[in-house]
Amino acid sequence: MPVMRIFSKVAKQALLSTPGCGCQPLTVAVRNISFSPRQVTSDASFHSVSFSETDHPKVLITGGLGQLGVGLAKLLRKRYGKNNVILSDIRKPQNSVFHSGPFIYSDILDYKNLREIVVNNRITWLVHYSALLSAVGEANVALARSVNITGLHNILDIAAEHGLRLFVPSTIGAFGPTSPRNPTPDLCVQRPRTIYGVSKVHAELMGEYYHHRYGLDFRCLRYPGIISADSMPGGGTTDYAVQIFHDAIKTGKFECNLRPDTRLPMMYIDDCLRATLEVMEAPAETLSMRTYNINAMSFTPEELAQELQKQMPELEVTYEVDPVRQAIADSWPMNFDDSNARNDWAWKHDYDLPELVQTMLNFFGSETRMARFN
Repeated sequence: MPVMRIFSKVAKQALLSTPGCGCQPLTVAVRNISFSPRQVTSDASFHSVSFSETDHPKVLITGGLGQLGVGLAKLLRKRYGKNNVILSDIRKPQNSVFHSGPFIYSDILDYKNLREIVVNNRITWLVHYSALLSAVGEANVALARSVNITGLHNILDIAAEHGLRLFVPSTIGAFGPTSPRNPTPDLCVQRPRTIYGVSKVHAELMGEYYHHRYGLDFRCLRYPGIISADSMPGGGTTDYAVQIFHDAIKTGKFECNLRPDTRLPMMYIDDCLRATLEVMEAPAETLSMRTYNINAMSFTPEELAQELQKQMPELEVTYEVDPVRQAIADSWPMNFDDSNARNDWAWKHDYDLPELVQTMLNFFGSETRMARFN
């Protein structure tokens, strides 16, 4: 259903049920039906805020079976209660995920199905992770266009209709070769050359348009490359930074598909998930913009390998450059300027490169590493 028809219907219902409000503009009527969870004060510590059983959000996560969706669900369930965070996807979840909390089938290309989920479960926050990543998207542009753009339109319309707080992640891929690369500010030229990047610029602009035009509480973070130990790479250009740990543990050898001097911004998943929660909880009045860069560290494959070799000197690293992925990486930022996020809602990362490597190795465990070399 087109969004303006939806808004007209909602406005008509509001006017009929509220005496004396016939002079209210449409945008006011839409905002009046929205739900706003209790928000923290701008100077409060993330760890000091708690939510009672009556004022927590009810969260739906689309594309929830990826590394970010599963991780964010775990964090949010600990904070708001297990039954208040619903994971959704079109794939069958693993038993551990299925039994960890509510899971529901949701196809973002099926507008009616998605709308029913929001209504029936009284959703107030929507986290939209469904997307095809950079390298996978280039291999199937038509599918990426459908999922990343058409699916987004469904999400925007439903979020606006029901007054949801909507989070849509963006990426370093939203920038292109004509963007400033070191550092890359929040606002600059964006001319990406991948369908993934184009779709994310589209998401940023459409979300901000819906915010200004309809009052949608849209929030967006441009993620750097995200590194996690408990999931396999998912088709992104920065996936080498995850694959190197898997290969180091299994074989003691790693072949990198980027040049050794390719510098890209990176972040450990715990920092990424915490940033997502913090920006969602931030009071609206503290946000000077709706799309922010966030950053933690910036390194090259060579620097990552050298840090890893400090603890695994037997690791052999070679380079076989994939021209497609290298071209993508060469068009992306080398470093993010995230000063606005740090100033507006006190963003601060915990993991630099040494902490990242140690954490990843700790996850795999010393016994696994010893078994490889004995």
